[in-house]
Amino acid sequence: MKKKLTGNTSSLRNTQIKRIENLYNYSTPPEYIIDPKLALLLAEISHDTRRQIGLLIDRNGKVVYVIVGESHRIVIPITAGFMALPGRLKGLRLIHTHLKKEPLTRDDLTDLALLRLDYITAICITPGGKPGTVYSGHILPDENSAPYQVVAPGTIHQLNIDCLAQILALESELTRKNSLYKPESGTENAFLINATTSDPKKSWALMEELKDLCKTSRINVIGSAIQRRKTIDSKFVVGKGKLSSLIIQAIQKYATLLVFNRELSASQIRSITDFVEMKVIDRTQLILDIFANQAKSREGKFQVELAQMEYLLPRLITKNTAMSRLTGGIGGRGPGETKLELNRRRVRDRINRLKKEIVKIHKQRHQQKARRKRKDLPIISIVGYTNAGKSTLLNTLTQSKIVAANRLFATLDPSSRRLRFPKDTEVIITDTVGFIQDLPKELMQAFHATLEELKDADIILHVIDISNPRYSQQKESVEKILKNLKLNKIPTLYVFNKIDRIDLDSFDDKWLLKQGVLVSATKKQTLKPLVKKLESMVSI
Repeated sequence: MKKKLTGNTSSLRNTQIKRIENLYNYSTPPEYIIDPKLALLLAEISHDTRRQIGLLIDRNGKVVYVIVGESHRIVIPITAGFMALPGRLKGLRLIHTHLKKEPLTRDDLTDLALLRLDYITAICITPGGKPGTVYSGHILPDENSAPYQVVAPGTIHQLNIDCLAQILALESELTRKNSLYKPESGTENAFLINATTSDPKKSWALMEELKDLCKTSRINVIGSAIQRRKTIDSKFVVGKGKLSSLIIQAIQKYATLLVFNRELSASQIRSITDFVEMKVIDRTQLILDIFANQAKSREGKFQVELAQMEYLLPRLITKNTAMSRLTGGIGGRGPGETKLELNRRRVRDRINRLKKEIVKIHKQRHQQKARRKRKDLPIISIVGYTNAGKSTLLNTLTQSKIVAANRLFATLDPSSRRLRFPKDTEVIITDTVGFIQDLPKELMQAFHATLEELKDADIILHVIDISNPRYSQQKESVEKILKNLKLNKIPTLYVFNKIDRIDLDSFDDKWLLKQGVLVSATKKQTLKPLVKKLESMVSI
């Protein structure tokens, strides 16, 4: 099977294209960076076409890709079958020409570090079309230094450097270093990126929340970066240059995952994953993953799967390596188009089936609500930011054993319990899914019917964790969601939780504390004022 050239072949003569294609027929001894005869031919062709010509050579010395560049640059293609895993190199070395005498460029060295090439070499061409000075560089395994080393310039007669032995020695050291940073089984090492147009204080708060989300999802955070921009880059979020430097930082720290603190569009996912050989996810995917792990009831699982499918569907237009990493190999060229459309249809069918199943469950829930209404019991619904202590409060009030843990979204499935007040008044008290700032729209849609049940509440208990430095933003986020659901007219009681973790005398907003009830949800004796207040509100 004839191998195709990659790059720009426009305006080249057929004889030139044929000559370039013949480069696939050559090989190089593994101990040479490139065979001197092949380097001579490469220089002649490059001089004739006035373009940079590049070869990607594997460790056996076989030419795997032939690349035709522009006069001033060359673009490395996506190399199917050659992926640099953490602690490993790519298994390919790049040898390309420079039309004038210049050392390895910034783009050359960025490609070396980003793609984890075995080696990169630039052969400068003399005015007469012969090979001139040769510049080379390789990865450095030391995470505390520059990510690469440029070796002393040479000539094509100094290419026998026992190249393969050098590459294997470098990779061995990389593997050793990687083993020191290797996370526990089932976890990933992540580098977090937050591009923002808002104020720095809010950006740091969002980054701390993203770290909490990672912790809940068993992701080990090894580094993070915040970039403030006037506008978000439409292709690379933080801009191509900045993304390059951040990815190199992440690779040096042996990251296996990039997490963006915003929802990435299909085109952004494609651009970024074409740019880096690393898994890339956004905040929405991270939250969906947490919900998928935490959902226990049939309804909860259906709702989360529906949210995942609705997130995935518009991104199935991305026929590149992005979806192969994120969705198991969807997309491709030629016959892949049929497979892509087939997957779209399957996702649409699954979405329709899930919606029907959820409608059935809601009918059953409606019947349960009707029975409750006949008993005419008041309903108190607990809402609040995730991990504010809602489930713990319900457990302590009703002596229940609902799952309550110090992690985000520990409770996804709504729970209802009866609560009897001292004066024998009985109420139904319900716990709901925790809220979060900028809750993904797919989750809002999937949980809409569940959240709409809050409309039947006679009283809303808004639980606020005042020990959290971001309590004010969390309070505003919950109130924004309640307003969007048109629930802000229902009588609401603020419950300021975790008072045992702060010094009330030095609290920054004492006026706010007077607008609700102070409790420590784990300590039953602190709940007496809350019970008394609720009883008086129910009696009105």
